[in-house]
Amino acid sequence: MRLSDEQEKAINHINGPALVLAVPGAGKTTVLIHRTNNLIENHGVYPERILSITFSKASAIDMKNRFTNTFPDHSDSLVKFSTIHAFCYSLIKEYSFLNKIQYTLIEDTKNKLNKYNLLKQIYSEANNEYITEEKLDSLLNAIGYIKNMMITPDEYVKYNKVDISNFMDIYKKYEFFKRKNNLLDFDDMLTISLDVLTGNKYMLHKYRNKFDYYQLDEGQDTSKIQLAIINMLASPKNNIFIVADDDQSIYGFRGAYPKGLLNFTKEYKNGKLYYMEHNYRSTKNIVSICNNFIKTNKLRYNKEIITNNDFLEPIDIVRVKSMKDQYKFILEDLKKHDLANSCILYRNNLSAIGLIEAFERNNIEFYTRDSKLRFFSHWVLQDIINLMKFSYDTSNMDIYEKVYYKVKGYISKKYINYASTLNYSSSVFDRIMEYPGLSEYYKKTLRQLKLDFKKLSKLKPYNQILYIEKDLEYGNYLKENSMKFGYTYDTLLNILFYLKSIAKYTNDLSEFIGRLKQLQYLSVNSRNNKDTITFSTIHSAKGLEFDNVYMIDLVEGDFPSISSLEALDKNDFEPLEEERRLFYVGMTRAKKHLTLITTKQIGDQTFEPSRFLHELQQQI
Repeated sequence: MRLSDEQEKAINHINGPALVLAVPGAGKTTVLIHRTNNLIENHGVYPERILSITFSKASAIDMKNRFTNTFPDHSDSLVKFSTIHAFCYSLIKEYSFLNKIQYTLIEDTKNKLNKYNLLKQIYSEANNEYITEEKLDSLLNAIGYIKNMMITPDEYVKYNKVDISNFMDIYKKYEFFKRKNNLLDFDDMLTISLDVLTGNKYMLHKYRNKFDYYQLDEGQDTSKIQLAIINMLASPKNNIFIVADDDQSIYGFRGAYPKGLLNFTKEYKNGKLYYMEHNYRSTKNIVSICNNFIKTNKLRYNKEIITNNDFLEPIDIVRVKSMKDQYKFILEDLKKHDLANSCILYRNNLSAIGLIEAFERNNIEFYTRDSKLRFFSHWVLQDIINLMKFSYDTSNMDIYEKVYYKVKGYISKKYINYASTLNYSSSVFDRIMEYPGLSEYYKKTLRQLKLDFKKLSKLKPYNQILYIEKDLEYGNYLKENSMKFGYTYDTLLNILFYLKSIAKYTNDLSEFIGRLKQLQYLSVNSRNNKDTITFSTIHSAKGLEFDNVYMIDLVEGDFPSISSLEALDKNDFEPLEEERRLFYVGMTRAKKHLTLITTKQIGDQTFEPSRFLHELQQQI
């Protein structure tokens, strides 16, 4: 294989610290595996003395396979390709064996004792309510961020918006329970490993002497604690070789620490910087505009993206009026392209719902990389279905207790408790009207509610959702409580929009629920669909490439997000810079054709195009 001069320079770096800044499509894996071979073949390094650390298990397997396929003489090589977590887990197992400690990993959901069940229980005890899937994700991200950024829970609460009630109490109980019972989650693998290396001279000496060369892939995704562990192990020789692109750091919410790259030459005074600026993936059109776009960011290394590839066609910025028009455009445009080499990218998983609905209606198979879509278990969806079900049987107190405070006609808990003691076969509203001393005004409200639900029961699903949102004032509940649940009001309205889109083609509740289940099934099982179009969040598409890429739902407030725009108003531009990096990562997945789509309306809401599109248009 013919290597470029810049690749050769990086491959021939042997001793001392080095940071290789590789733009998208520069061949960073090629450099890592060729440098590994160079160390073994030309510098007499024993394969088992080289540790290559990757971001994911899939990347570790891919790198190992590419190494053995490129250099078959080393197919039995003892070169180690590992994730940082797998490496740390092996260190902890050795430490626990020596110290007769029995650790139990609590990541497997097949086991009853796992971190998800444990946090659900602690949350329930702290807040006297069940935790939603969204809040559980938020809680796990917060805990992981604290560990990976090496900060205290107090520091996290001080500088971040926390939407978890009693967060500090939950965090402390979770950590105490794990320590007491010698339990480990993925983040503990890092914190305990660092504690072991810091406090146990034998283990530190042994592991420092286990490897002579450390190679780190996807350095921009490495967290502060991961860098601390690697730096400690590499010392004092400091034979650490990092391949990264600070412009592709998009995991800040997990604790990714791009500042570690920016501080590289401060950390290592004799550190060498190598630039790999040739993109071998994309056309000149795409490379040129991406190069100019990312330069708007300030927190980055100043580098150029260049390519010897030909010009093909300009990137296409498409403005449509509605979501329906967006799907119509994509379906029509795809007739000119190979589905297997096409991908639709989006900022948030919610965007997948409309795509799944539209493509299934048009009998086009798809592959969804993020198959676990929270939409199908979302509390808004559950509320809508519960209100529909209740309209058919207004005697069902079990359902009404879940939703009565979310719609108009304020009813206090004492009335609900009273009605629960009366005849179960009669309407909830009739039972409440028997409450002693109830005013005539209140009875009038109850009679109106009874009529509202009777009317609701006679509508088709699409009109039922509209009626719930407007006439029953469920939309007001969402508006008043969105921030409490950690959402923007627009996001919750988008969920209603997608529910209406699905309901539009159904005639009754049974058919509506069946359609939801069908779409969920299609999403989960789409991984079996080969040689067809890919749907993916940009985060999940990192590292992939396609001839033809569409980026959709590019509206202000969604991409970039409202939270990053609010931070910008407070002179904190780092969140917006990460959003710009995410946009950049999405664009650089395209090899030949790149289409960016913004829509004016999502349901009843009107949106402005993403500011990133304005930035791009100034360059075209």
